[in-house]
Order: sequence, then structure tokens, then C-alpha cells
Amino acid sequence: MRTDLSLEDLDGFLELPILAVLATHRADGSVLLSPVWHRWRDGGFEIWAGGNDVKVRHLRRDPRASVLVAETDLPYRGVEVRGEAEFIDLDLTASALEIASRYVGEERGAAFVGSGAEDDVIIRVAPGEIRMWDFADDFPV
Repeated sequence: MRTDLSLEDLDGFLELPILAVLATHRADGSVLLSPVWHRWRDGGFEIWAGGNDVKVRHLRRDPRASVLVAETDLPYRGVEVRGEAEFIDLDLTASALEIASRYVGEERGAAFVGSGAEDDVIIRVAPGEIRMWDFADDFPV
């Protein structure tokens, strides 16, 4: 497994519409893992979520978060970011549309975003720590 990688070594991996997993902390200290749609922008993950979603409530109480994206086909590239989440002020509709369209296309993304709540948020998790890996040396394609 290669671990001394840069984002450039991952050949556009973070542009693929692969579900990410967001880890947040419950009040009792246990971890909630949530599949999320995301985009990678300016060195961090941006995630669109409902303002009253449980993961958002967790992050408002405790901003510690981790995001993991890993592919299920060779060379099994992956990225994990650990840091503190923040709620960023962007054009919510445009940001949500861009994120949703990556996964379901523009038409379905627009319909999905149009059905969203006014209190939706964009969560940003930028690296306090980042790790990247792949198995390109172990399983040459």
C-alpha cells in the first residue's frame, strides 16, 4: 500500500461521484457514520445537509469530524480528512445543485435541490489531518 501520496497522485479521484462517509460524535461520545454527497474544493470536503439533520446537530455541539472517501475497485484509492467542521456561507442553491448533480445528473439534481428545506447548510471539513492511500504498487492494472 502506498501512503506517501499527494492529491495529484490520485489522478482526479476526488472528482468521482463516490459517496463519502462523515463521522460525527453523539452526545454520549459514540460515533455516527453517515453516507454523504460531497465535493472537494479548496483543500477540503464540502457536504450539503439539512439544517436539522442529526449530523448537523452533532456538529453544532461538537465540531470534530472525519470524512472518508474510498473506492471499491482497484487500485483502491482513498482519502481521509480529520478536522473541525464549519458551516460556510455560500450560495446554498448553487452549491447544493453542484453537489447533487455530481451524483444524479443536472435534471434530477435540480429537482432534488428544489425540494430541499430553507435551513439547509454546507458543511466544510478541511484537513487538520489528511491521509491518502492506494494499492497501485500491490495490484498493477
